[in-house]
Amino acid sequence: MRRLAAWLSLAMLPALAAWGQEAPVQAPVQVPVEATVEVAGNATPVVAEPVLQPATRSGREIYRTFREGLADPDCSGEHSSARWRRHYAAAPRRMANGSDDVLALFGYVVDAVREAGLPTEYALIPFVESGYKPGARSAQGPAGMWQMIRLTARAHHVPMHAGYDGRLSPVESTRAAVRYLKTLHGIFAGDWRLAAMAYNAGEYRVLSALRRSRQVARSADPEKLTTLSSITRAYVRKLHALSCLFDEVDEGEQWLQALDRRVPVLEAVELPDGVRELHAWASANDRDPARVLRLNPSFANGRLARGERERKVLVPALAPALLATEAAAAPAVLVPATPAPVAATVPASAGPDAAAQAH
Repeated sequence: MRRLAAWLSLAMLPALAAWGQEAPVQAPVQVPVEATVEVAGNATPVVAEPVLQPATRSGREIYRTFREGLADPDCSGEHSSARWRRHYAAAPRRMANGSDDVLALFGYVVDAVREAGLPTEYALIPFVESGYKPGARSAQGPAGMWQMIRLTARAHHVPMHAGYDGRLSPVESTRAAVRYLKTLHGIFAGDWRLAAMAYNAGEYRVLSALRRSRQVARSADPEKLTTLSSITRAYVRKLHALSCLFDEVDEGEQWLQALDRRVPVLEAVELPDGVRELHAWASANDRDPARVLRLNPSFANGRLARGERERKVLVPALAPALLATEAAAAPAVLVPATPAPVAATVPASAGPDAAAQAH
């Protein structure tokens, strides 16, 4: 029943908002596409606009983007919990592990959070909730990277039905989680700590705790919200400890060098009608079938039921060379011929002014 109260009155959120008050980035690869242009009866090859499609990026750049978006980068002793840094000690190792999907998923979520104009502390929530595992399930009911309960998912239009659970889709769950966090961020006057607490416990519990402690969101001290559970009060400490843990290990060049590798850019793709198996589609479309299945546990057994309407999957972007091949197969473009300008003849004795008038 976690966060149940948060969703019983979602229509009242507007009213609550009023109450609460490096390694360099790899440049996109430019693939010039040669098209055929027919002008005045002659076919002339010309270079069309380049296709821009980065298939990978530096993991170090993902991390730098995360650090630049932090609302609270202070990691002095009194601001960071040593207990929770020890608890999440495996997170940096997973980020450095090239065979783990976590850095690519982290980059996907950091991008979504930054695009929404939110602090990147929120991108750490899947570490706390699920260890950044899209297929994570709790015995209490929450599921997915963001550990959503069904009520939360339905409130944010995450589809769930036989054979498909959108909470296990990194695309659907991240869209819903970022939307919810943006709402909470507004309700609690832009204080990411209160918003994170509300994500854990529900906004009504946090608003009630503010009222009982005679605080308002814009100047609240979360540690004084003693009517909240110890789990909720620790939630902010966990997120900040993770941030500071990364800050601590990035002082060693070895960890940063491990991040300095090419990481797949993940993109949402709509599967064509007729696709029934993720493995077969991935094999036919130059994607690693095992990775596609790991990233998309929302489809039961990797299969799409007949008539399945949900067809969005998260996959590594195609390599530029493959995109160039597709673009080269585009039909020729016919451009009407344009007559060349005829130069006027100006007598040599006429001077420069006469030459200007002739044009």
